[in-house]
Amino acid sequence: MAGYWDGPEGEECPRRTWLTTRVGAAAGLVGSAYRIILLRPSSALGALQMAAADSVTMATLGAVFGLTTCLSAQIREKPEDPLNYFIGGCATGVLLGARARSYMTGAIACLGFGATAALVKIGKQEGWRLTGPPRL
Repeated sequence: MAGYWDGPEGEECPRRTWLTTRVGAAAGLVGSAYRIILLRPSSALGALQMAAADSVTMATLGAVFGLTTCLSAQIREKPEDPLNYFIGGCATGVLLGARARSYMTGAIACLGFGATAALVKIGKQEGWRLTGPPRL
């Protein structure tokens, strides 16, 4: 997500939303490729429909996350607060639950996505790294 972390949070909401939408669409394409390989639809049209539905769903989730996170930073006037990311992740989880038509899915996804997004923001602030040599 080159460019997403550039500049202060809560500004340039359309650009940030576009970046998260693109990441979501790419994740949807990759996920749908695996799903098509594993589930083997009966026709090429079925595979195309599956790929389109997965990609649009993931792109929408990315857009909701980006927009909610940015607007939360603006409304709360706390641009560097990890709670903004929790709110964005929770909104994304609720949307996923609505898509699945399941309250339980929405609640669990809200907590899971929210906690993951907040941890990513905290990790970014604290300088956590997942790869590379350890710092001594």
